[in-house]
Amino acid sequence: MAWSANSGRFAVCTAERVVLLYDEHGERRDKFSTKPADAKYGRKSYVVKGMAFSPDSTKIAIGQTDNIVYVYRIGEEWGDKKVICNKFIQMSAVTCLLWPAENTIVFGLAEGKVRLANTKNNKSSTIYGTDSYVVSLASYWSHSGSLQGSTEGCDKKIVAYGKEGNVIQTFDYSRDSSEKEFTTAAASPGGQAVVIGSYDRLRVLNWSPRRGAWEEAKPKEIPHLYTITSLAWKRDGSRLCAGTLCGGVEQFDCCLRRSIYKNKFEMTYVGPSQVIVKNLSTGTRVVLKSHYGYEIDEVKILGKDRYLVAHTSDTLLLGDINSNKLSEVAWQGSGGNEKFFFDNENVCMIFNAGELTLVEYGSNDILGSVRTEFVNPHLVSVRINERQQRGVEENKRLAYLIDIKTIATVDLVGNYSVGTVSHDSKIDWLELNETGHKLLFRDKKMRVRPGRGVLRLNIAWESVSKPRTKLCPK
Repeated sequence: MAWSANSGRFAVCTAERVVLLYDEHGERRDKFSTKPADAKYGRKSYVVKGMAFSPDSTKIAIGQTDNIVYVYRIGEEWGDKKVICNKFIQMSAVTCLLWPAENTIVFGLAEGKVRLANTKNNKSSTIYGTDSYVVSLASYWSHSGSLQGSTEGCDKKIVAYGKEGNVIQTFDYSRDSSEKEFTTAAASPGGQAVVIGSYDRLRVLNWSPRRGAWEEAKPKEIPHLYTITSLAWKRDGSRLCAGTLCGGVEQFDCCLRRSIYKNKFEMTYVGPSQVIVKNLSTGTRVVLKSHYGYEIDEVKILGKDRYLVAHTSDTLLLGDINSNKLSEVAWQGSGGNEKFFFDNENVCMIFNAGELTLVEYGSNDILGSVRTEFVNPHLVSVRINERQQRGVEENKRLAYLIDIKTIATVDLVGNYSVGTVSHDSKIDWLELNETGHKLLFRDKKMRVRPGRGVLRLNIAWESVSKPRTKLCPK
């Protein structure tokens, strides 16, 4: 079984070598039959041992025991024609398979080799060799405090290993007469949970960041389910599918808790560090996730129900629901006293303890930070690549008040001060133009005359130390 990267498709391969395609709600929408490496041996000459979607969810790779990996293009819509676009012939049976990156398929062989197939040039190469049959493969998402785990099936033990290969925990069920051998295991997309399948039972282990250890949850007992042969997590972590020896596929809803926010959004905490935010009126979803594995506190939706804000112990998560641009930046706890402003569609402005911090949506680095006491979005202007300029790849500018009569300008790409503009009256509004090369501001006297009032400043930015200014009455 396999879920697509966009969570919109779920594929199941039967013992008859037929791939069934379902939508995310479990309704069957399509199917296609796999093919043998050589037609003369017939359709029953092989078994499918591995299956994975491409990162763009438009292809499926199939690993078979008749020494071949096929790649089928299944298209973007249900019912699109299924076409073999790649095939990789091997020297022994394919035993397992995954597709971790664009154009890159990794698979194991019965002869003990782990090989890499490039779908772009249709060539494969060996990346690891051993004398033992390759049983399974898994791509490892690293974050602070996570662990790699393994199961040793027949001895009824689960062993958790640390990053250096040392054994840190062992769960021993050998004295439990009701437990049968473990047959399959799967980790959640965020890595915080592992489910192990056996006979009529699913065991769940959850990673505890505070304890730095795996904790066992209550097992899921399902009478007459029989042996669990495969497990697959939905990419957003909200569902787990279990395939059985008898040909059934069970789908489980997975979450720590679920709540309704402002009667407009559904918050599903699928793990300590991952939350699915669903708009109840449109059905659109955003997956907010800490890439460092930190536990997410309460998620808030601010700025006319468009922007996400959440804290962890060491980071701040921000997101634009409309564009699905998410950010996670290092952030020390401030007791939740920050003030967030969302007037700019590209940048979140955060005021805290006399400091202005800028975070560009979609970036995991702080764009810029300056000291200022003027907590008002009308006294700050940020321009981020808003007008394409010849010969300029990145153009990011900031204007803000140093004091009530002095405006400072900053180049955020090079992180240096461009210059200052002083005025003889208190300034109550300012804004840069799209390129950041012109500044418009207003004083409280609102007198429109040369040298006072509303001024348009044409600044020669190429002279950083002494910018030339031309004052023009509006």
